[in-house]
Formats: sequence, structure tokens, C-alpha cells
Amino acid sequence: MGLFAQAYKITYQRSYNDKVTPNEDPLLVFTNAEQTVITSEKATQSSARYPYETFFVDRKQPSAYYRLTNFSADNELATLDSAILNRNTLALTDETKKILGYTCKKATTSVNSNSIEIWYTNDLKVKGAPNELGQNLGLVLEYVRNGNSKITATKLEKIPHIPSNVAFRQFGKTVDALTYQDEVWKSRFIRIPVFQNEQINFSDQAKSDSILRFASGTVILKKVKIPKLDKGSQAFVQLIEKSNGDAYDRTGSVFLIAEDQAQSFLDGMQKGMQTLPLYSNGDGENYPGMARTEGFSPIYELMRFFTPFGVSHFNDRLTLKGKTWQDSVIYRQDISDFLRVMDGKEVYIGTYIGNYDKGGHHVSVELTIHPGNSKTDYPNVMSVFNTTNVMEMGGQPYARFFREEKGLEVSFVLPNDAENVQLRYITTGHGGWGNGDEFVPKENSIYLDGTLAFRFTPWRTDCGSYRLYNPVSGNFQNGLSSSDLSRSNWCPGTITTPTYINLGDLKSGKHTIRVQIPQGEPEGSSFSFWNVSGALMY
Repeated sequence: MGLFAQAYKITYQRSYNDKVTPNEDPLLVFTNAEQTVITSEKATQSSARYPYETFFVDRKQPSAYYRLTNFSADNELATLDSAILNRNTLALTDETKKILGYTCKKATTSVNSNSIEIWYTNDLKVKGAPNELGQNLGLVLEYVRNGNSKITATKLEKIPHIPSNVAFRQFGKTVDALTYQDEVWKSRFIRIPVFQNEQINFSDQAKSDSILRFASGTVILKKVKIPKLDKGSQAFVQLIEKSNGDAYDRTGSVFLIAEDQAQSFLDGMQKGMQTLPLYSNGDGENYPGMARTEGFSPIYELMRFFTPFGVSHFNDRLTLKGKTWQDSVIYRQDISDFLRVMDGKEVYIGTYIGNYDKGGHHVSVELTIHPGNSKTDYPNVMSVFNTTNVMEMGGQPYARFFREEKGLEVSFVLPNDAENVQLRYITTGHGGWGNGDEFVPKENSIYLDGTLAFRFTPWRTDCGSYRLYNPVSGNFQNGLSSSDLSRSNWCPGTITTPTYINLGDLKSGKHTIRVQIPQGEPEGSSFSFWNVSGALMY
């Protein structure tokens, strides 16, 4: 560094609608003729929360812009990303104003449809900015986005030199910009892999020692460790699916086994489904493992999804002009509702796809948990019913009992008075071909303690939006594809999102939920059925 290079330290504050952001870590810029460093007050004091990022401009080179992230005290990663400095064209104007006593000129640009104003001064003969924009114009003292979000210099100090613990230096590990961006992004949340390119198919041949397989290979299960989490965190489940030989649209479910009572769904998977409590409503059939009882809890359904018609495996079977089939389906859903039953525990996560094909499907499943700022704790959650027969090949029949007026009736016990109780309800209708409940709207009615709580008709009319995920969907003479057709709350290649039903404040003790759906009559060998799952949140 030049012996007489004058250095400056500039302190900035963030504001929105002219209200200063409270409890912020002040943004700092250190600059002289040879380098600029963008950091924060806590980072210079080694008290910033990991991971944190620092930016360097080496002005001895032509616009060399480095990004450095510290993941921990002894783990860092850097990249040279100079292209970012020239990514946006700046328009210079004649408008001026005073900031901290210095005359500043205005430049403008647009970033991702956001209008940007940059106020910079040339009075100090140095360059710098609180971000990458305007680094080579002069010293930027204010950055304004959309007229209301600001980064404004509040203090400018002459200093003898840029402190050694802040100044530019050689970095331990440097990678390309794309790798750097990916590693930094992933470091900001918890990633919990569950399944990686696992096969779900109709076969009794085990494929992996680390994965439990049930129901002739149509269900896979794994125990995963969830770390202790901060309050206010958010959790997501992501599943990537490709056909490996099965051409049909199939029901799928990602689920968590409830282990809050003496008997769990895993017991039935291992010992036989008939060992679980049986539900019967007078239709002459017994349905194991679907309804809560004293001593048993059904599974928590994290995500209901439906495979499309043969995505990936059958992409070369039909070529359409101007259309390109998707390579896979990515399903992603917020499952923060279930964090209380996962937080700091080892839990069983499973995935089911009902199919009869030896090739079946390939799936990858991952949980991601993202830190939050809220101090609100997670809600209590109780699994009440789940009629999706994930153990179809293991002796769990289709839920056809809605043909009886009683439908599904389940009792549960609240240990304490509960406020703002909600039922997280997922429902999809199936079967019966053209006149069955898959293609005929049917009203769902939910009763609490004998009183109607909610009534609606679940129906999807947007299935045609997912045509490019369905390469071998059946095509009709009228120009429609089977995947275009509206259905009872699902489409091939989509998630069915939960409906949240407000049950109000409930007293401790026993309560009863009844789900009533006017299920259609069988037609020959075809029949209708309904997959419904319900979990209480309070």
C-alpha cells in the first residue's frame, strides 16, 4: 500500500420510509486510493453472526472485486467476481445535493425492475460504495431503491490507514463465482437429505441397506436427525421425481410417523397392518391405521403429490412442435406446522408412490430448515386421521367408507384448553373412471362435536398448466389430453395444498370430528374413494 494513501472510514445506516432500521449492525466502508472494503461494525470486532460476507475492491488492478464469506472462525471461501461491477449501466445526471457537507451528484439505474439512485462525491479523490453499484464513480454517500429504501452515510472519518484486520489480503480458498454463490446460499440454512435418487417400485428386492422398504417396494422409510432449532424457523420438504418405467399418474405422499402414543404406524409396517387399530363405520370393511384411537396415532402427511404421466423416462415417445417435455418434477412445500414434533429429535420420514411397475420412479427428498427472527414457538400438533393407504401393497385398503352417511368419525382428547384450533386438511377424490369421484365435484363437510364447522367442494381447474410434465398422457379426439382434465383437488404433476379449517377455542377433554363426502357408487369393477388427512394445530 502507498505510504501516503489517505484512508477514510464511512459509517452508513439503513432506513425505510425515512425510519431507521432498529438494532442494525452498522454498515462500514473503508477506502483509499488502492482498495475499498465493505464490511460491518460487528465483523470488524469479530462478533458478527456466521456466516457473514465482506467485499473487497483491489484498485491496483482494473476493478478487481472480491467476495469473501466467513462460515466460521477457521472456514472461509472467496471468489473474484469483477463482472458484477459492470452488470448495470449507470445514467449520470446534473442533479446535486449535499450529504455530510460534500457535494454529491446523482446517477440512476435499474436493478431487477427496481429504480436505483446513487449519490456520489468526487470531493475526496477516492472511490467506494456500500455495495457494488457506483464503485468507480466516486465515493457513494447514499443509495436509494424505489425512493423509500436507503443506505445513507452518517459519519465520514479520516483515518491513518485501513486496519490490518480489515484490509485486503490473500484468501485461503478461492472458487468460481457460481460455486461461491451456491456454497454461500446453502450455508444460510440447514439441509437434511432424506433420499437421494431412490427407487420406488413394485418389487420385493431390497435396493439399499440404509433405507427401509415396505409394501413390495412402494414405500421407503428412513430415520433422520433434526437438530435443535431456533424459534420462528421455517421448514420445507422438497421432492424431485422422475419416471423409471411407470407411465401413469400416481398418488404420492411424504409422511412422518407419529410416535406420541404407545403404538405407531411403524409397528403395523413391521408386524402387519392388521395389528393396528381398525376403523369401521358399518360398510362391512375394516380399515387399519387410518384413524386416531387411545394408544395409536396415524401418520402425519407432510405433502400430498401426484406423479405426472411418465416424465423423463417417456420424453422421447411423443414430439410436439414448439413444446419441450420437462426433465423432472420438483415439488416443494412449507411444513413448518410440524416443527414441534421434529425439533431436536430423530424421526422417521417416508415416501409412498402407489404403482405396479418394476421400474417405478426415482425420487430425491430433502428437508431444509431456515432460521427465523420470530420468538413465537411452534404450534402443538396432533395427527387425527389419514386415509391415504400408503401401505396399499401391505394390506391397507382404499378408503371407500364414505359411501356410508357416517363417513369418517374420529374422536380425540385435548389434554388442556386450546386456543385457535385449526384442522390442517388435505383431500383428493379418486377412481370411478369418467363418472367417478375423480372427475365429479363432491362437497366435503367437516363436523366438530356434531356441528357443521366447514363445507367446501375441492376441485382443480388448472391441470392443463402442467401439460409439459406429462409426455404420455392419453390424448383425445377433441384435442385434449387426460392431464388437462379438471379433477377433485389434484392434477398430474402437482401438490395438493392443505385447507386450514378454523375450529375456534376448544375445552380440554374429548371431541369428535366427522368428515362426510357423498362418495359415488361403484361402476362394474371400478369404484370411487377419498384420500383425506387431518392434523390439529393449536
